[in-house]
Amino acid sequence: MFIAIAYDIKDDRRRNRVLNTLKNFGTWVQYSVFECNLKSEQLDRLRKILASHIKPSQDSIRFYYLCEECQRKVLVLGKGSVSEDEMVYII
Repeated sequence: MFIAIAYDIKDDRRRNRVLNTLKNFGTWVQYSVFECNLKSEQLDRLRKILASHIKPSQDSIRFYYLCEECQRKVLVLGKGSVSEDEMVYII
Protein backbone atom coordinates (compact mmCIF):
# COMPACT_ATOMS: atom_id res chain seq x y z
CA MET A 1 0.00 0.00 0.00
CA PHE A 2 1.16 3.52 -0.78
CA ILE A 3 1.28 5.83 2.25
CA ALA A 4 2.40 9.42 2.68
CA ILE A 5 3.67 10.04 6.20
CA ALA A 6 4.04 13.55 7.62
CA TYR A 7 5.38 14.41 11.04
CA ASP A 8 5.75 17.37 13.39
CA ILE A 9 8.15 16.53 16.22
CA LYS A 10 9.10 19.21 18.76
CA ASP A 11 12.35 17.76 20.12
CA ASP A 12 15.44 17.45 17.87
CA ARG A 13 16.49 14.08 19.31
CA ARG A 14 13.03 12.54 18.85
CA ARG A 15 12.71 14.10 15.38
CA ASN A 16 16.05 12.58 14.31
CA ARG A 17 14.95 9.14 15.56
CA VAL A 18 11.72 9.43 13.56
CA LEU A 19 13.60 10.64 10.48
CA ASN A 20 16.16 7.83 10.63
CA THR A 21 13.45 5.23 11.15
CA LEU A 22 11.43 6.48 8.18
CA LYS A 23 14.53 6.48 5.94
CA ASN A 24 14.55 2.69 6.34
CA PHE A 25 10.94 2.35 5.18
CA GLY A 26 10.42 4.89 2.40
CA THR A 27 11.55 7.86 0.35
CA TRP A 28 12.15 11.27 1.94
CA VAL A 29 10.32 13.73 -0.35
CA GLN A 30 9.97 16.87 1.81
CA TYR A 31 11.47 18.02 5.11
CA SER A 32 8.85 16.21 7.18
CA VAL A 33 7.19 13.98 4.57
CA PHE A 34 7.92 10.45 3.38
CA GLU A 35 6.31 8.30 0.71
CA CYS A 36 6.26 4.59 1.47
CA ASN A 37 5.18 1.42 -0.33
CA LEU A 38 4.60 -0.99 2.54
CA LYS A 39 3.11 -4.35 3.20
CA SER A 40 0.69 -4.61 6.10
CA GLU A 41 3.29 -6.25 8.35
CA GLN A 42 5.85 -3.54 7.59
CA LEU A 43 3.33 -0.82 8.36
CA ASP A 44 2.48 -2.42 11.71
CA ARG A 45 6.16 -2.62 12.58
CA LEU A 46 6.79 0.97 11.49
CA ARG A 47 3.87 2.30 13.54
CA LYS A 48 5.13 0.52 16.67
CA ILE A 49 8.66 1.85 16.23
CA LEU A 50 7.45 5.41 15.59
CA ALA A 51 5.10 5.29 18.58
CA SER A 52 8.08 4.45 20.80
CA HIS A 53 9.98 7.52 19.55
CA ILE A 54 7.40 10.23 20.19
CA LYS A 55 5.63 12.01 23.02
CA PRO A 56 1.94 11.96 22.00
CA SER A 57 1.21 15.09 24.01
CA GLN A 58 3.79 17.09 21.99
CA ASP A 59 4.34 15.32 18.66
CA SER A 60 2.27 14.28 15.67
CA ILE A 61 2.71 11.70 12.93
CA ARG A 62 0.06 11.40 10.22
CA PHE A 63 -0.43 8.49 7.82
CA TYR A 64 -2.23 9.22 4.55
CA TYR A 65 -3.27 6.06 2.69
CA LEU A 66 -3.52 6.49 -1.07
CA CYS A 67 -5.41 4.03 -3.25
CA GLU A 68 -4.03 3.17 -6.70
CA GLU A 69 -6.31 5.67 -8.41
CA CYS A 70 -5.32 8.41 -5.94
CA GLN A 71 -1.64 7.65 -6.56
CA ARG A 72 -2.13 8.29 -10.27
CA LYS A 73 -3.65 11.69 -9.43
CA VAL A 74 -0.70 12.92 -7.35
CA LEU A 75 0.67 16.09 -8.92
CA VAL A 76 4.17 17.34 -8.21
CA LEU A 77 5.02 20.92 -9.12
CA GLY A 78 8.71 21.66 -9.27
CA LYS A 79 11.53 19.34 -8.26
CA GLY A 80 10.93 15.66 -7.60
CA SER A 81 8.51 12.94 -8.55
CA VAL A 82 6.18 10.49 -6.85
CA SER A 83 8.04 7.57 -5.29
CA GLU A 84 7.84 4.38 -7.30
CA ASP A 85 10.36 2.29 -5.40
CA GLU A 86 8.88 -1.15 -4.79
CA MET A 87 11.80 -2.34 -2.67
CA VAL A 88 11.12 -3.76 0.75
CA TYR A 89 12.62 -1.66 3.54
CA ILE A 90 13.46 -3.56 6.71
CA ILE A 91 15.50 -2.50 9.73
